[in-house]
Amino acid sequence: MKNKILSLLGLALKSKNLVSGDDTTLRELKKNKIELIIIAQDASDNTKKLFVDKSKFRNIDYVVFSTKEELGKSIGKNSRAIIGIKDKNFANKIKELIGGEAFVKDKSL
Repeated sequence: MKNKILSLLGLALKSKNLVSGDDTTLRELKKNKIELIIIAQDASDNTKKLFVDKSKFRNIDYVVFSTKEELGKSIGKNSRAIIGIKDKNFANKIKELIGGEAFVKDKSL
């Protein structure tokens, strides 16, 4: 299951439906162009809090998933703590693969 999700991230990047990194993802989030935020399990507490708060404020789903190293490797980059999915279909498929329970916003951290 995890490998399918990581493969989907690579496809999303190739189709320009993915942004990564704190600054880029935050900028797109503020423009309301993000459908799903993926936060690495080993991201810093400050990073997690920032993106959880911003996601809740804008009513955008988020999930804590995988590690920074795995997320970065899946998109052919260095480690990434934050990934933003811009396409609704990619976001829905990832949510389906992870499972709906992970998206109860208050239980993600």
